[in-house]
Amino acid sequence: MKIKTLLLFLFFILGIKQTALADSPLTSTAISEAYATDKMVLLAGKTKGLITIELMKFLNSKSSPIAVKIAVINKIGWSFEGQNNAGLFWEYLQKNNKYKDETDFIKKADANLLICFAYMKALDNYFDVSEALELAKKAVEKDKKKSYTINIVAALIRAQKAMDTDWCEAYKNTDKVRNKKSLVKDLNENAIFIIFEYMDLYKDYCN
Repeated sequence: MKIKTLLLFLFFILGIKQTALADSPLTSTAISEAYATDKMVLLAGKTKGLITIELMKFLNSKSSPIAVKIAVINKIGWSFEGQNNAGLFWEYLQKNNKYKDETDFIKKADANLLICFAYMKALDNYFDVSEALELAKKAVEKDKKKSYTINIVAALIRAQKAMDTDWCEAYKNTDKVRNKKSLVKDLNENAIFIIFEYMDLYKDYCN
């Protein structure tokens, strides 16, 4: 039995919520490692967990690849105590994109920007991903290109929420995306491997 699988089993026996641990779908899938040589990911690694204007410009640009955007957010990372990168990014978006409020943002923003904001908000407070979940849902609905990246990030956020009640459901959320052949593979294979190397640990809870 792998060490991680054993730990998950022990946590389950002890009744410890997975969302209270660093070991969870959002915090244990290091997507950025698959894009480690990208200049923007390298830059994100130097900010000590704080989003910068340069990174916000990159995330807001329609020409930036969605997979790299997600890798940048992943590299900025998370904190057990919580953080406010989504709040800073929201201020930037309001100023530069002229969004009146979140309703206006959801209406006007494209799927890429919505999933980036959802992912950032989820990493800021992975103990409560309810708002991020709604934004991710809107991103998937708006995604006309059928992006694998958008769908798998939305699934990771759903998996994080599912950890509160059903670890098998956490596994199923990402597995469904893996098996959806209609999606466009805009995330590299190494990133996909990283995600499922971790998420497949939860398959045991479906037996």
